[in-house]
Amino acid sequence: MKLPDLKIGNLVPKLPIIQGGMAVRISTAPLAAAVAEEGGIGLIAATGMSIDELKSEIAKARELTKGIIGINIMFAASQFANLIKAAIEEGIDLIVSGAGFSRDIYPMGRAAGVPIVSMVSSPKVARLAEKLGAAAVVVEGKEAGGHLGTNLSVKEVLPRVKEAVKIPVLAAGGVIDGFAIKEMLNLGADGVQMGTRFAASKESNASDEFKRMYLEAKAEDVVLIESPVGLPGSSIINPFVKRLFNGEDLRPEGCDGCLKKCSRKFCILKALIRAQQGDVETGLVFAGSRVGEIKDILPVRDIINRLFVEMEAAEGGV
Repeated sequence: MKLPDLKIGNLVPKLPIIQGGMAVRISTAPLAAAVAEEGGIGLIAATGMSIDELKSEIAKARELTKGIIGINIMFAASQFANLIKAAIEEGIDLIVSGAGFSRDIYPMGRAAGVPIVSMVSSPKVARLAEKLGAAAVVVEGKEAGGHLGTNLSVKEVLPRVKEAVKIPVLAAGGVIDGFAIKEMLNLGADGVQMGTRFAASKESNASDEFKRMYLEAKAEDVVLIESPVGLPGSSIINPFVKRLFNGEDLRPEGCDGCLKKCSRKFCILKALIRAQQGDVETGLVFAGSRVGEIKDILPVRDIINRLFVEMEAAEGGV
């Protein structure tokens, strides 16, 4: 099937697909490069990285592909501005920002000639992003994994955002297969962002234990937690989440100051790192609402090929 052309600033990927930037260290150079090599846009998750680490990951990705490489960064991160500057210095192709709204990011991108893509969850914020200079917006619905800005379905918010702005609009949340891609395109999306499906790939930097949680999860295992960031977060229930729900005191003894504002209910950075490294008992495993439908860990190339088969089937009404 013929896919729509997606243009973000001066960037035109072969596929209208952005790989979600999943922190901490789930989306690193191998995953971003693999997606970029297949014609999509690969993102390195900058949140939680040091400046030197981020620069190193960008350089590694450049060695692996000539495709489009960007970063995803949470506005809530205390090193937000410094990480953006570092990525620009390293020659990043684009920057995706979410978990809060920054006005300062747009002049930084404009001065460097780097397109800025904003994560939004309402027409109002999408219009503001466009006015300030966003090259595109990603509309994220309640189906997405990680931090959420709305309790509405992407299917409900997407058409309203598309009507509100003239820049490209990408859909995120629940997009794990070609059928969902076709549905989002039919709803007016110019492209999609996919996180959960790519977290369950060979190139993902998640631990084997993390990926096993994805394969074993059921729909009812995906729950919302109250993140110290100040937003709800979509994750898979495990002993750590049960302790949160039971009201146990999980406050950290010390604080690294990784967030601009933090409730300190627990250390989200360390909880995410623990899961990424394999401790899924005391770590936090973020995932989208459809994670229970993923039944295999595949190379990115095979995932992309399957997406095309599924989109063809959707086109034919199968």
